[in-house]
Amino acid sequence: MVAVTDTRANSNYDIVIVGGGMVGISLALLLRAQRPWKILVVEAQELAVSDSPVSGAYSSSFDARSTALSWSSRNIYQSIAVWPQLKRHLAAIAQIHVSDRGHAGLTRIDAADANVDALGYVVENQWLGSVLLNQLAETDIQLLGSAGVETIVPLAAGMRLGVQQSDQDLQTIDAKLVVIADGAGSSTSKKLGIQSQSSTYGQTGIIANISLEKPHGGVAYERFTDQGPMALLPLTDFKGRPRSALVWTQPSEMAESLMAADEQSFLEQLQTRFGYRLGRFKQLGERVAYPLVLTTATEQVRRHLVVMGNAAHSLHPVAGQGFNLSLRDAATLANSLAQAGEALGDLAVLQQYQQQQAADQRNTVLFSDSLPKLFGLSSSVIALGRNSGLLAMDLIPSLRNSFAQFGMGMATREPGHG
Repeated sequence: MVAVTDTRANSNYDIVIVGGGMVGISLALLLRAQRPWKILVVEAQELAVSDSPVSGAYSSSFDARSTALSWSSRNIYQSIAVWPQLKRHLAAIAQIHVSDRGHAGLTRIDAADANVDALGYVVENQWLGSVLLNQLAETDIQLLGSAGVETIVPLAAGMRLGVQQSDQDLQTIDAKLVVIADGAGSSTSKKLGIQSQSSTYGQTGIIANISLEKPHGGVAYERFTDQGPMALLPLTDFKGRPRSALVWTQPSEMAESLMAADEQSFLEQLQTRFGYRLGRFKQLGERVAYPLVLTTATEQVRRHLVVMGNAAHSLHPVAGQGFNLSLRDAATLANSLAQAGEALGDLAVLQQYQQQQAADQRNTVLFSDSLPKLFGLSSSVIALGRNSGLLAMDLIPSLRNSFAQFGMGMATREPGHG
């Protein structure tokens, strides 16, 4: 059991990670694989490894939320021995089918184009979280659940946190390095005066799982329409029925109408926009809607401090790059700290990490931001140009391979990061 109920006897740590979500736990495991640092993860939710289904039969639900993992993420999880367990319950992406509704251009990117087994994978968040927590339980990493950071102040040699767990007294915890990974709108970042820049797309993302008439065959569909892009990602079957995960972006007012529509009406509208490549859509799962905003933190490093995950950059979901970028950030940070030795929290070391990831972050943010904007433009000249580009990608293997390498998270990697 990794849950910590009282840290007062162990109030000094090498590294404290604020946020025990998928990014925070992954980072903790990557750090542990490098050096025997004393690590604490502080998480607002209660996290109990004993409730995890990893050791027994995994029971999914039709509405389970999921995450797309790139090939580079697979490599990272292989490096910390997470992949053998994780791959038991995930759907491989054998092909990505990109099209522009109402125009001739389309491209198909196959795993064979990149000489890999799969372009990526789709895993249910519950399963990913369970595997990560169970891996954490095999280490000496400490986890403080149901806890929040009330105060955080810089010290000469680190950071001091005031942490409140449930109804217990405020605990004082010192760390040589604090990593903030508590999600978009990070309250911990705000306590330090770290600002963020946001731009809205004027769109809302609707996510839901869809039951299909035909098997998806491991194909992920990216379809661009005049109202916004949509994606259907392959999932594992549920009780013998094929499923895909839907991400459908719409102008906010149209999204409100879709959220209010009954199941039949929603599926009919989806069928009209997507077509019949997967046959008829049979069942609609629970719908969740959220406004789409590109958010980036104005600072990612300070002395003894790193901002990571959605607290650092929250991207448009259409390209499925947000979590994968954060995982590459985490792997690069772990390597940088390991090479720095005793200089944990040193500003020069943290700035070097940021410099190493700058191109990857810049290119991924640009890609995720530009793709929906480009396909959202209605000019006939622009439409001709982008569809000529799709046709060219379908005809020229080197272009397809370049696109595949980027989507797999391999186009801007530093040596040694998969």
